[in-house]
Amino acid sequence: MKDMMKRIIDNLSPIENGRRLIIGIDGMSRSGKTTLAGELKRQFENEGVRAVIFHLDDLIVERARRYGTGEEEWLEYYGLQWETGWLREHFFKRLKTEDELTLPFYDGQADRHECREISLPDSGVIIIEGVFLQRPEWRGFCDYVIYVDSPRQRRIEREAEVVQHNREKFENRYWPAEEYYEKVEEPQTRADLIVRN
Repeated sequence: MKDMMKRIIDNLSPIENGRRLIIGIDGMSRSGKTTLAGELKRQFENEGVRAVIFHLDDLIVERARRYGTGEEEWLEYYGLQWETGWLREHFFKRLKTEDELTLPFYDGQADRHECREISLPDSGVIIIEGVFLQRPEWRGFCDYVIYVDSPRQRRIEREAEVVQHNREKFENRYWPAEEYYEKVEEPQTRADLIVRN
């Protein structure tokens, strides 16, 4: 992990005073994006650089808007999980200009949102991690994109046992959406760096 962190940081532009560097971490579910984001944040903070992480899974819509909608399950996951246009305008476009963002964080147990104000550093790093990060609506807002590549079987093994046994959900919802994203958007080709996990 130490060598990987050095490799990533060596590839980044220096963080100038008064500027923010936006790093995107893309990859499929359970590929290791969250772990990598946390390690990067620690590395930057050890070097005295302020870092903030955003997880796209915290910004999804309510359950009724992404399940049982009449659309195919994979399209509910890929196309309805987030308000992509709203996030483009109110999140991605404001990352370099605003001092603070007010965002609707999703509470999965209550199936509702709670608005939170997040302060952004004057100088520092903003890390965004999430699946489908390089979709067209959000493309171009990150200064540097890392794609975490992990084989499907390894990712399944990282799921909770109860989730692993619900193979139908993977076959109908997750895998077709992943395959669509890989085929149409070619995220590995577009990324600045691929990390194998």
